[in-house]
Amino acid sequence: MPAANLLAGKTAIITGGTTGIGRAIALAFLAQGCNVAVNHLGLPRDEPHLTSLLSEAALLLSANPSAGRLAHLPGDVRDPSTGPALVSFALSSFSASRLDICVANAGICTFAEFLDLDHALYEKTVRTNLDGAFYVVQAAARQMARHQSPPGGSIIGISSISALVGGGGQTHYTPTKAGVTSLMQSTAVALGKYGIRCNALLPGTVKTQLNEEDLEDEGKRRYMEGRIPLGRIGEPRDIGGPAVFLACEELSGYVTGAQLLVDGGLFVNLQ
Repeated sequence: MPAANLLAGKTAIITGGTTGIGRAIALAFLAQGCNVAVNHLGLPRDEPHLTSLLSEAALLLSANPSAGRLAHLPGDVRDPSTGPALVSFALSSFSASRLDICVANAGICTFAEFLDLDHALYEKTVRTNLDGAFYVVQAAARQMARHQSPPGGSIIGISSISALVGGGGQTHYTPTKAGVTSLMQSTAVALGKYGIRCNALLPGTVKTQLNEEDLEDEGKRRYMEGRIPLGRIGEPRDIGGPAVFLACEELSGYVTGAQLLVDGGLFVNLQ
């Protein structure tokens, strides 16, 4: 029987939660009874993603009354005020006294040649992927450490296999993901005394809107699949279960400062 209600009654925030990996984690949390507030940019082009997520969340709740509820709030993670606003919004939306889980997921990845990489793309990538993670993690940690009793919670930073390997077209991206992994290590040390666990999830090649166009090249897709021992490109839903594991105190209560690769075995086959 599949596990159920592993996050019953919990409250979570997820940045970049309407598409890709963030969306899959949101749905996995909802299915386990967690109330989830997702952040998104609120752009017109993203409206269909938000609408469909709200629909999926409603279907989950109608099929399973113990499922969690979903709320959403626009905001740019590059703005330091977005993290605190999301924390406050989640607590008020669900009449909660605790923030139990924070997933720093929002990120961008635009392939570019190093010698031609312009300052604007570099700055946008660093500010979104690394600064954005820092701000929301800090906001969540302040709530978890100082404004709830007993203190504690689970913080998950969505890093990448790219934190461990180089990428010629990702010289602006891979350092940010290494930074997210390092951020989780350092916050694990800084926040352990408050009972706050901080861990990094490192997805491998997962088909999302960030790399969809790249993977449409059949030759490249087959090449990638050939390097993955499990023989397939990852799907966003593949990250949901590991995120539930790290969020659940009963399953991972003694896990902090860890790096969990979710890559179908790709990293160990890169030789």
